[in-house]
Amino acid sequence: MAVLGVDFGTSNSAAGIARDGVPWLIPLEAEGVTLPTAVFFDVDTQKMLIGSAAGDALLAGEEGRYMRALKSLLGSALMRERRMFLGERLDFIDIVARFLARLKQAAESATGERFEHALSGRPVRFHGDDARNAQAEVDLREAYMRAGFDDVRFMYEPEAAALANRDVLAAGDLGLVVDIGGGTSDFTLFRTGGAGIDILASHGVRIGGTDFDRKVSLDFVMPLLGRGSEIRHAFGKDTHAAPATIFNDLATWQKIQFLYAPDSRRLARDLAQYAVEPARLARLVSVLEDELGHDIAFAVEAGKIAANGGGDGQIDLRVVERGLAVTVGASQMGAALRDLAGETGAQAVRTMADAGIAPEAVTHLIFVGGSSLMEVVEEALHPLFPEAALHRGSALTAIADGLALGAEGAFL
Repeated sequence: MAVLGVDFGTSNSAAGIARDGVPWLIPLEAEGVTLPTAVFFDVDTQKMLIGSAAGDALLAGEEGRYMRALKSLLGSALMRERRMFLGERLDFIDIVARFLARLKQAAESATGERFEHALSGRPVRFHGDDARNAQAEVDLREAYMRAGFDDVRFMYEPEAAALANRDVLAAGDLGLVVDIGGGTSDFTLFRTGGAGIDILASHGVRIGGTDFDRKVSLDFVMPLLGRGSEIRHAFGKDTHAAPATIFNDLATWQKIQFLYAPDSRRLARDLAQYAVEPARLARLVSVLEDELGHDIAFAVEAGKIAANGGGDGQIDLRVVERGLAVTVGASQMGAALRDLAGETGAQAVRTMADAGIAPEAVTHLIFVGGSSLMEVVEEALHPLFPEAALHRGSALTAIADGLALGAEGAFL
């Protein structure tokens, strides 16, 4: 039985199988083994584009609807809302299913095998709420079924990463995986022994890279669009602060597409009409009218990454207004993200408490996921585990590697 290991991620996805006990990640587009978890409904071609093609269409200004971070919607009521896309009424489970179906097709074309079963990664917790957490797995399972798989089983993502990193540890060593993905942070404490690993505790929290992006956007970009600006009352001289919700949503990857509705655009125009600083709110109007929210999000993400190396990161907003940009220094970026990084550290310590083991006992700290590479994360985590050696090898593919290894025995 051929089983496909699938890492369906918030920002990127990958798939793999094991060959002679070694994980092999399947090229899903060109030679790339990771695929952006993004879709674009192209009005001109009447097709749904996925991966890099979706991002290219967005940046080229093609007419259509772009979506990213769909994984973060799992478990919410939005997943089963039906909307019109290219003349077809779909819910968001259909959209995830079509993404997974394309991934399945690419894997089958590359390997010559037919995959009817999948071992899928999943966060330890999609949501803090138990009911929504359970519903998220129900939604994801249904998406796999609609994608053409006969069955799917799940493995916690940090446990897959632990499996992939087992050779880093010597017998008896104690490793802690710190997996900071796009939407969640997950932790697995494990010990090596014999031919495998022993999982001692796993824990997760809904904090991820998209939350880092959101904080940067709210602090440094949204004020340029009117966040915090005063709005005059229609009658009299009193003012009130512009409502925060529209800016919060515009800074949140998975909510951007919902702001292009007529009511949001109408609200922005009303705010601009009565704004004490009309030029700032006029930018908000143009962002919604021209559907530039995702362009801003990409610019924020790029600025965040640029500032991570210790230099300045520029958030280029020329798409909104010629010459508009904001420079964020490394120290400013660190200050903005310190609380979020500190909370991931607190949750890592909680994982140790669940296992009844002191943090000082950890011999290896294994960072997984793109946002685990942020310096502010290391600064928050390493002092909590002072005896641990740090490892970042295969940070972007460790989960997929582990799922490929685990797929062999997932249905035995």
